[in-house]
Amino acid sequence: MKDRAEADGRDGLRLTTRETAERLGVKPETVYAYVSRGQLSSSRIPGGRGSTFDAAEVEALARRTGRREAASPASGDPVVRTGITLIDGDRYYFRGVDATELAARHTYEEVADWLWTGALVPGIRFTAPAQAVAAARRAVGALPAHCGSTDRLRVAVVAAAATDPLRFDLSREAVLAGARSLIPTLVEALPGAGGGGPSDAAGDGTIGGAGGLGEAEAAGGTGAAGGAGALSEAGASGGIAGQLWPKLTARRPDEPSLAVLDTALALLIDHDLAASTLAARVAASARAHPYAVVSAGLGVLEGPLHGAASGLAHRMLAEVLQRGGAAPVVADHLRAGRPVPGLGHRLYTGEDPRARALFDLLAHVPQAGPALSAAREVVATVARDTTLHANVDLALAVLSVSSGMPAEAGETVFAIARTAGWIAHALEEYGESPLRMRPSGHYTGPRPPQPLPTP
Repeated sequence: MKDRAEADGRDGLRLTTRETAERLGVKPETVYAYVSRGQLSSSRIPGGRGSTFDAAEVEALARRTGRREAASPASGDPVVRTGITLIDGDRYYFRGVDATELAARHTYEEVADWLWTGALVPGIRFTAPAQAVAAARRAVGALPAHCGSTDRLRVAVVAAAATDPLRFDLSREAVLAGARSLIPTLVEALPGAGGGGPSDAAGDGTIGGAGGLGEAEAAGGTGAAGGAGALSEAGASGGIAGQLWPKLTARRPDEPSLAVLDTALALLIDHDLAASTLAARVAASARAHPYAVVSAGLGVLEGPLHGAASGLAHRMLAEVLQRGGAAPVVADHLRAGRPVPGLGHRLYTGEDPRARALFDLLAHVPQAGPALSAAREVVATVARDTTLHANVDLALAVLSVSSGMPAEAGETVFAIARTAGWIAHALEEYGESPLRMRPSGHYTGPRPPQPLPTP
């Protein structure tokens, strides 16, 4: 390939159309739209059919439009443009709206759908096709009994995808329709708590939904006490939180407990570019269909440093309650060289706002009192020597311990909630140039030529 400066016959660095589009984070057609509007000038390659663009002018346009595909900040961490979540000053926002306030006033489905579409639909309920649920249940039922919930969810995604002949349609409308059915399908594919099977499909050919109620009656209304907390029992049972509860515990839910679960789901929808979200965006960049995007996210979520972290906090709280105090449990963790679970977050200097919101709701759940006190005792014990604060994993552990849920319940809640976030990022990524997340490897192996290997 000719040198860009030579191709244009100038000394300044010139960029091809493809390179310009990558720098601006737009499609090549948009580059020529900038030219037609006078925002960018181009020069023809002598003897060729393409155009070149002045690199300095491209950079200036990128700064003006904010469309630059940022490569790496001073820290060396990769940066991806996104308009979904902002974390700033120990608070976080969904599309500029305080996420904790949003989750306090709206249900998980309302927040998720608003994040996808920009339109808030009060009382919206996601429903799952009976065919997808049946396939997912059969696939999940074939797994060994010892499999965890994330194993089951990964299998359920594949089974649901196989029943959807439109999964390769990446139009916005098709992706949204698939997302609204996939999330309840995943919930319904999980076995009931205590080993019981999932509930039977509704007679109307769908699973979940409002159980035949009208939209206004199913919605029940919302309130500041937390999404599901203001719903009627019938309305709550029709939402994702109500459908998920019996998969997590055999205990009958009360309204405050459902409020905590529903708010936790809404709070956990997205949290900037966590590892699983980055994996989901890479898959979407390669134009994988939404089910495959969710599969990519679930594969990363299963790591002990990501979605499974709440399970460690659950076991710690259970031990604190068993031993009657936090001090010996904290001491054992530190003696073994293990960090104390549920504390600290690399993105916050103070308390995780998600934990704060859930602790406030858990204070209204009578049976959560002992576990909540144990969590606060852990924080106070560690605070004698460090400035670590509670994170959302500790709050999820209070919910799971106090509700008779297994240790992996927090991971299940995390996975269901974050599915909506992965879909939001997929929708965003489908609007970008394909395969843009293709870093170059820095080869550190032996230099060629090397001899052929011998047996």
